[in-house]
Amino acid sequence: MHWILLAIGVCIEVAASAALKLSDGFTKLSYAGLTLICFAVAFYIMSLVVRTMPLGIAYSVWAGGGIAGVTLMGAMVFGQSLDAYAYLGIGLILAGVVVLNGLSSAASG
Repeated sequence: MHWILLAIGVCIEVAASAALKLSDGFTKLSYAGLTLICFAVAFYIMSLVVRTMPLGIAYSVWAGGGIAGVTLMGAMVFGQSLDAYAYLGIGLILAGVVVLNGLSSAASG
């Protein structure tokens, strides 16, 4: 269950980052409010996740998923261009999460 919550939290954090961009420096109050609400919900979900998952594992998946998600969203939603190194970086982040969770004994602690 904590993996599902973590995935939901990452998705909400990515949505918060999109709202942050759309808030135009917090000048558009509806997006500014959405940003604050989404980040608050995402952090609450993270607080639930770390009850049952090691903090280091949860945070590394959170950060890696957030980086990859925001980068891909920037390309797909906001038209930001990504070069081969950007895709390589996303691949390395995802590989790191797989290694950390699939091979490391730290994930079971």
